[in-house]
Amino acid sequence: METKNRFKELNYQELEQRQYIEDVRNMAQRPRTYHVVTYGCQMNAHDSEKLEGMLEEMGLVRAEVRDEADFVLFNTCCVRDNAERRALGNVTWLKEVRKQRPDLMIGVCGCMIQEPGMAEKIVKQYGFVDLAFGTAALHRFPELFWRALHEKHVVIETGGDDVIVEQMPVRRLRHDAAYISIMQGCNNFCSFCIVPYVRGRERSRKMERILHEARMLKEQGCKEIMLLGQNVNSYDSDGTGFPQLLTALDEVGIERIRFMTSHPKDLSDDLIHVMAEAEHVLPQFHLPVQSGDDDILRRMNRHYDRKHYLEKVRRLREAVPGIGLTTDLIVAFPGETEEQFENTLSLVQEVGFDSAFTFIYSPRTGTAAARMDGQIPKEVASERIQRLIALQETCQRKAMERFVHMKESVLVEGFSRRSSEEVSGRGKHGVSVTLPGTEADVGKIVDVTVTGIKQNTLIASRLD
Repeated sequence: METKNRFKELNYQELEQRQYIEDVRNMAQRPRTYHVVTYGCQMNAHDSEKLEGMLEEMGLVRAEVRDEADFVLFNTCCVRDNAERRALGNVTWLKEVRKQRPDLMIGVCGCMIQEPGMAEKIVKQYGFVDLAFGTAALHRFPELFWRALHEKHVVIETGGDDVIVEQMPVRRLRHDAAYISIMQGCNNFCSFCIVPYVRGRERSRKMERILHEARMLKEQGCKEIMLLGQNVNSYDSDGTGFPQLLTALDEVGIERIRFMTSHPKDLSDDLIHVMAEAEHVLPQFHLPVQSGDDDILRRMNRHYDRKHYLEKVRRLREAVPGIGLTTDLIVAFPGETEEQFENTLSLVQEVGFDSAFTFIYSPRTGTAAARMDGQIPKEVASERIQRLIALQETCQRKAMERFVHMKESVLVEGFSRRSSEEVSGRGKHGVSVTLPGTEADVGKIVDVTVTGIKQNTLIASRLD
């Protein structure tokens, strides 16, 4: 196995950022409160936890309401055009707020800033923004924040090396569940995807670093970890692959281990075996298929075909009976015919996913697909996505029926939105479950029996 560790590892505690943190903390005229707005995937959510950790070390306190914060930071996503437009729309809205509050500071960071030409766009169209930086400069945030407080023009940073920075400050969103990033970047270069251009090439953390973080979380009472990476099953640290990492984490003893996202081409027999044998790895797998048509998959540069994907699904279900399977699906990829779209529909019906994230293809500047002929008209794309959603809803309902009368364990996340006498959380298979409960149940694992289904949620009664 070829190692991915051809990058520089930095220890945050030894960087000069510590001095910038102290300098900001000691400033008399600085923002006192902050609010981070996060768009996109779990990787972005974990990046926001790090940003909040650095902000709190600089002496700022989180404001629950965005409009009341002294500093608002938008952590953006550019994988889909809609996410980008939403982020820029909210940034523009704050321009009006600033007219009433001239001291308000505004920052924009994340994948969108790494996008080609976006930095120039920020300067020209969003001159009221004080600070903009990309994912590669995340660990330099205290320095950039300090500069934004001292310089009268917008501070922009899009450069950076392919590095892994250890021991960064983190403000965890929850005490009972936590994200652990095991790798960054992507080498796949799917023709529709901008991630390799904004997140860089694959670089995996050393296994001992990941295990140390997991042990610390266990000591702090964490009950569930989510392993994160653009493609977790291509993890490779000095010849140690993802199955070996999962086995080692299983021995740490944290009660529940999840991971995402995986690429079908890298789903090995060793990983399937670990899924079947590990005590703490949950029976859930997110396996993005994107399309059910072989020609579309080839032009997407996915490196598998329909038959290969279905064989992976068969082997997973054979090894882990009842496993929760979820996926990503794209419709209206350039040149997609009606027959090719129907091949996607037939795959969805054949597999019967527990849930699916469905998207209309979104051209991303710099990707191969954006230059392809045959861009699908919006009305055709809209009609297809509605048909796909309708079919998936039917398949999802059928898939969820297997849980009725089954015992399940649920990590309670909070109150149900429907009732103050009910709580909700995720079962082992990744499906949302609602059950009777109180605030005392939040953060606990509760055993239940599933009694019914309501929309996309399982209804359960307590076994205790």
